[in-house]
Amino acid sequence: MSSKIYPIGIQNFEKIRNDGYFYIDKTALIYQMVKTGSYYFLSRPRRFGKSLLISTLEAYFQGKKELFTGLAVEKLEKNWIKYPVLHIDLNTEKYDTPESLENKLNGVLVEWEKKYGAEPSEKSLATRFEGIIKRTCRQEGQRVAILVDEYDKPMLQAIGNEELQKNFRNTLKAFYGALKSQDGCIKFAMLTGVTKFSKVSVFSDLNNLDDISMWNEYIEICGVSEREIHENLEAELHEFADARGTTYEKLCTELKECYDGYHFTHNSIGMYNPFSLLNAFKRKEFGNYWFETGTPTYLVKLLKKHHYDLERMAHEETDAQVLNSIDSESTNPIPVIYQSGYLTIKGYDERFGIYRLGFPNREVDEGFMRFLLPFYANVNKVESPFEIQKFVREIEAGDYNSFFRRLQSFFADTTYEVIREQELHYENVLFIVFKLVGFYTKVEYHTNNGRIDLILQTDKFIYIMEFKLNGTAKEALQQINDKRYALPFEADGRKLFKIGINFSEKTRNIEKWVVES
Repeated sequence: MSSKIYPIGIQNFEKIRNDGYFYIDKTALIYQMVKTGSYYFLSRPRRFGKSLLISTLEAYFQGKKELFTGLAVEKLEKNWIKYPVLHIDLNTEKYDTPESLENKLNGVLVEWEKKYGAEPSEKSLATRFEGIIKRTCRQEGQRVAILVDEYDKPMLQAIGNEELQKNFRNTLKAFYGALKSQDGCIKFAMLTGVTKFSKVSVFSDLNNLDDISMWNEYIEICGVSEREIHENLEAELHEFADARGTTYEKLCTELKECYDGYHFTHNSIGMYNPFSLLNAFKRKEFGNYWFETGTPTYLVKLLKKHHYDLERMAHEETDAQVLNSIDSESTNPIPVIYQSGYLTIKGYDERFGIYRLGFPNREVDEGFMRFLLPFYANVNKVESPFEIQKFVREIEAGDYNSFFRRLQSFFADTTYEVIREQELHYENVLFIVFKLVGFYTKVEYHTNNGRIDLILQTDKFIYIMEFKLNGTAKEALQQINDKRYALPFEADGRKLFKIGINFSEKTRNIEKWVVES
């Protein structure tokens, strides 16, 4: 039986090492990064190990050699010089007013000023930070390591509030600008976050930052690779399989389907979400662990604000410039959704420099759809999972009337705001519902000029559906027959239903369905 203690939610390197928690050695990459550059930026989704990376760097620069016993860097580092470290963690605050950010930064500066002193002439947050860097270097006799965790938290929380975001952007731009002005006093600096706001905003003065977010050589610096699982958790894989009553091979396949698939550049290996992976090993159960820690509602606000067609999400295409930066005035929600970890790189057209995006794995695909449903349909968060269960059972029982009556209830009380985007709204609701049903049955979903045809298969039944907007259910059924959608299933032994459905703009709901079997 494995004796590993999994560090679920523990982001402090010193605690992990002193208390005997399981740790996957990232120190060779950290050493390489420190020795080959000075200023770095890394974007990764939440719960992907960024805070642990910052904490590991802090222990390294503090010269805490004893914490690195048995790790790769123990043999690589010969000097173990102790450097002063200025560590800023912007994760621990709710940023809803201009003062909230100023108060947070002021609190950090006051602590440092107690230790390194202050000058009366230093009035602004930026000039105080500059003065602290200068005095720290002089008093300690060593250049400073500056580590900023979740640099973008204020900006993310202000998405949708342009005035507040502009205020935060101006404050942070000046504050981070101190890094460039005090270059001679800085040994190393690293900023991490979920997103990269465009260079014209927060980072415009920091053109010396190496953004390693899409560098292949640093892909394994956060998260867990397939190689690392087999090198560190081989015995535990067998135990997990035994506990699940399945084979080792099937368990590895299921782990991969659920938690692997994050690609941060076009030609890289896939990375596993470490939070979900370690939770699965600890409990020996598969679950949507990453989603249970909370998905930010600003993502839904972005999708709805920009009238985004959700079906595009599974095969979105974009270029590196869009992926790499977020502009607060942008009308494209995709960069935020990609950098937040809900989409990942699935393919790359080298000739045109175009990336194809998609959901990284089942946890994200299913979890995101479940999360979106209450925001689009007339169902609350508590009922939502049970509604999907009922949909699946009705489909499996051949009870299509109950299925469509339930679907009608999802469109009830459609708000006035969505009436202008009625066609897109009903397509989005249908997409979410059938995507979720598709995790338990086989679903093929196609859209074309506002018309939707859908094929749904269970062990006993095949459903071919055609949806019309402001037509008639009879016309929809006629299209199924005219276009011979049922042809591929003529030799199939399962019972086949052809269903025409009309959606009325007047009633803002499914008006009628007709069935031929």
